[in-house]
Amino acid sequence: MSNKGYFVHESSYIDDNVSIGEETKIWHFCHVQSGAQIGQKCSFGQNVNVSNNVIIGNGVKVQNNVSIYEGVELEDDVFCGPSMVFTNDMNPRAKYPKGSAGYKKTLIKKGATIGANATIVCGHTVGKWAFIAAGSVVTNDIKDYAMVIGVPARQVGWICECGEKLPKDLVCKQCRRKYNEHKIGLVEIK
Repeated sequence: MSNKGYFVHESSYIDDNVSIGEETKIWHFCHVQSGAQIGQKCSFGQNVNVSNNVIIGNGVKVQNNVSIYEGVELEDDVFCGPSMVFTNDMNPRAKYPKGSAGYKKTLIKKGATIGANATIVCGHTVGKWAFIAAGSVVTNDIKDYAMVIGVPARQVGWICECGEKLPKDLVCKQCRRKYNEHKIGLVEIK
């Protein structure tokens, strides 16, 4: 840890006007751009780029080779697998850049997991505790606790907060959490 309460590897660049929470670790060859807000106890692997004005919650883990573009927000405890991709422009042209006013917003809700090499097309919301399988391409909103796979991503089941695939009765065999289906996805029964 540095005397600032967080760690940044000497090979990484942190621009001015950046907020980084305590106990966050930023490893080799990363770049955090101006206006970014990063919560506490996050971890950023090698070669991660956090673009201007990105908001990242607490406990987020971003694996190697991920770029989090302007317009993307990650809530608490999100996991971004190695080399997964975010976009922020539906129809980019090098000759006709739109700038930040033209970027589509993307929200990844609390606890969601995005597998290695998955792509999240901009303008969508990934629900809380959802699971995006490796290599999937998300082209629509994903419900809370949904498990999706494929290109384009399609729902193949439900997943518990603890990460176990749920059986048809929606009671987790691992942690015993119980769920009901709802229009937003699953809702945990307390």
